[in-house]
Amino acid sequence: MAIAASRAAMKTMRRYYDLNVHAERKRSSWELRRNLGVVLMAAPMAWGQLSQHPTPAPNRAASRWAIPLNSPLSVNAVPSSPEGRDGDDARRGLDSCRSRRVTTLPGSHEFGSDFIVAMATDPDPKANHGDVVWALTADLSDTIPVQERAMYISKSTDGGATWARVLRMDSNYFDAKIGEGLRNGLSVSPGGADIVVTTQKGAFQVIPQPGALDAVARSIAGPRVPRPRPRLSRPKKVGDPIMAGVVQVTADGKQMIVGYGYFDRKPQLITYHRDDRGSWIEDKPLPHFPTDMDILSMQFDTSGPNSLYVGTGDQAYRLNLQTMKWTRITGVGPDSAIHAISLVGGPHLAACWGIYNPVSADAVKRVTDARFLLHRFTDEVGPNIRAYGIEVDRSRPNRQVLTSITGAYISDDSGESWRRVNDLPDGEYRSAHFNSDGTVIVSGLPGTFLVNPFSNSCSPRLKTRDH
Repeated sequence: MAIAASRAAMKTMRRYYDLNVHAERKRSSWELRRNLGVVLMAAPMAWGQLSQHPTPAPNRAASRWAIPLNSPLSVNAVPSSPEGRDGDDARRGLDSCRSRRVTTLPGSHEFGSDFIVAMATDPDPKANHGDVVWALTADLSDTIPVQERAMYISKSTDGGATWARVLRMDSNYFDAKIGEGLRNGLSVSPGGADIVVTTQKGAFQVIPQPGALDAVARSIAGPRVPRPRPRLSRPKKVGDPIMAGVVQVTADGKQMIVGYGYFDRKPQLITYHRDDRGSWIEDKPLPHFPTDMDILSMQFDTSGPNSLYVGTGDQAYRLNLQTMKWTRITGVGPDSAIHAISLVGGPHLAACWGIYNPVSADAVKRVTDARFLLHRFTDEVGPNIRAYGIEVDRSRPNRQVLTSITGAYISDDSGESWRRVNDLPDGEYRSAHFNSDGTVIVSGLPGTFLVNPFSNSCSPRLKTRDH
């Protein structure tokens, strides 16, 4: 009964989001939380889907889905400070504890436009590209006319200090009025030969052009709406693309999985292979998905049998890509929205309400003794944090970064204890990325920052008073 009620409340919240997405971008996430408190008590996980500011016919081919899978995408982070104006300013002083604001992302720099919705790195674990990272941002502020709103793909070669625009995406690629800048996905092929981005209008392959200001983007065939859902305030038409969300490309760049669903229809995962011309060709849906809740996160794992981990609006699952059998990850609480997964050393989950450390390939344990800040204005603390992202440093697995509704947190003991990164501006943080030198990119509604929270100078110390 509780699960059914939660799912019904989730549908109510989706309709609310559709009607109020523009008003939401004008208010802070905390104002929204106060206004929606009664509804959030009925469906706690829905808040994670609300607190955001601002094609050709299918070409099907039958192919065997045997995957030389990649390691999980690493996401690296770095400390940042209030007013850095270029890469030198952003990198300067990282051995201190000050955060450095990144100001080189493209767009208007209005509220929400410097928030990195998704980051991606080369999926090849043998890649040696230094601190190369790609980012997706959504410049959708209500201060910008609808026809001028855009999303951007950018690339950094210096660990997030500076960014170069790869592609400006206008409304041909996304819906400027509904649900963008919140559930979009980003993945790259080995060497950055091409990039895949997902939006309300489906999935798109982005091909960088050397020397050109913008890349070339082309639609990837995917599922279409069979009939509209009139209860939505802006229903899609028959034949419109179903929203694409999570996306992952394999380590060899030959195959890909894209998750579809959300407002449009029951979630589904579809496999693709690359043809001789480099285009993505649709194969088939993966075996019957074990839940009808939205797909929120996805990662490949090659530490054991080739597996795909998927986080949904209620649970986490592992698909064995050899047997094509689903296994539910034990230890996850009921109705937990799994916003992010990291597989360095086992499944680490960022969820609503809490985080989980790995026990085995198919089991996790919730962290219950941590004291995260739950409500900034009342100093309430506890383990029930609404977590959006979790990243583990591949070269230093004891180091982790958690992004959440109340800020960013770090652990240097494999997730057993945590402390808040207090040098960042107050606000909601969603994504993070570890650089090779241990610095971290942290991004959220207040903007994008470079931080160095694991530096010795950032360790808490007692000050003595001279007498």
